[in-house]
Amino acid sequence: MGESANGQSQRPGPGGSGAPGDGAVSNGQPRSAAGVNGPGGPPPQGPGRLRGGHYKWLALSNTTIGILAATVNGSIVIISLPAIFRGIQLDPLTPGNVSYLLWMLMGYLLVSAVLVVTLGRLGDMYGRVRMYNLGFAIFGLGALALPFDPFHGPSGALWLIGWRVVQAVGGSMLMANSPAIITDAFPPDQRGTAMGINQVAGISGSFFGLILGGVLAAVDWRLVFLVSVPIGIGGTIWSYLSLREVGTRTKARIDWLGNITFAVGLVGILVGITYGIQPYGGHTMGWTNPLVYGTLAGGLAVLAALWPIAQRRPGLTDAETLALRRQPGQPVAETGSGRFAAAG
Repeated sequence: MGESANGQSQRPGPGGSGAPGDGAVSNGQPRSAAGVNGPGGPPPQGPGRLRGGHYKWLALSNTTIGILAATVNGSIVIISLPAIFRGIQLDPLTPGNVSYLLWMLMGYLLVSAVLVVTLGRLGDMYGRVRMYNLGFAIFGLGALALPFDPFHGPSGALWLIGWRVVQAVGGSMLMANSPAIITDAFPPDQRGTAMGINQVAGISGSFFGLILGGVLAAVDWRLVFLVSVPIGIGGTIWSYLSLREVGTRTKARIDWLGNITFAVGLVGILVGITYGIQPYGGHTMGWTNPLVYGTLAGGLAVLAALWPIAQRRPGLTDAETLALRRQPGQPVAETGSGRFAAAG
C-alpha cells in the first residue's frame, strides 16, 4: 500500500494496478464509484431524475394543453349549433329531430361524466402516461373525423354525434390522468401551484369554447371541429415523445356494477328529457308521455341504487382521487355517495 504526495493512503484498483479503485481518495476527497457522479460521469437515472429539471414543466405544459382541449370541446358546439345544423341541412326543432339536438349537446358531457373515474382507475392499473397518450390519440382521431362529415340530414347528425362520443372518450382519458401525471412529476412543494395552473386551464376551456365556437361558426361550421385537429395530432406526438412513466402502478379491479349502474341511470334521465321536450298527444311538449315518466323514474331509481353499491367499495386509488377532487391535500369524503363518486 503506497502513499500519495499529500500523505493520503491510496489503495490499488482492481487487478492490482496503482490506479485508485472504489473508495479511493484524490487530493483528500473521496471519489464515487467508477466516477459516475463525477464531473465527467453520466447523470443519474430513475424517477428522481425525471422529477427534476425540465421534465416537470414538460408534463405540466402537455397536460394543461390536454385539459384545455378536452374542456373547450365540451362547450364549443353550444353557440355554433345553428350553423352546424344548417350545414348538414337538418332542422333540429322539427318534431322527431329534437333528440339530435340534445345528443349533440349532451353526448360529450355524458360520456365524460360516466368514464372519467373508470379511466382514472385504468391509469392506476396500466400506467397513467400510457392512458393519457392513448387518450390524446383517440381525441385526435375524433377531431379529424368530425369536420369531414360526408352526410346530410339525420345521417349527418348521427355522424357528428358518434364521433363526438369517440372524442369524449379521449377527452375523459386526458382529464382523468393529467392530475396524476402532474402529481408524479412535481415535488410536494410545487405540486399545488402546478395543479392550480392545470385547473385554471380546465375552467377557462369551457368559457373559451363558447367564444371560439361562435367566432368559427360565423365563418364555416366545419371550422368548429377542424380547430381541434392540429391540437389532437400535435399533442399526441408531443406526449408520446416527452412524457415518461414516473408513478407506480396499483393492482386494482374495475367496479363494473357501479359504473354500469351510473351509466344506465344517467342515460335514462337524458332519454326522459329528450322525449319530454318533444310534442306528444296534441301537446307541444311531451311531459304527459308515460315513457317520459318511466325513463325519468327508472333513471333516478337506478342512481339511488348506487348508495348500497358505494357502501361496499374499497378505498380509492391515486388517479381516481385526483380525477374527482382535483385538489392536492384534500381527503376524499368517505360517505357512501362520496365514495361512489370516486369509484372506478
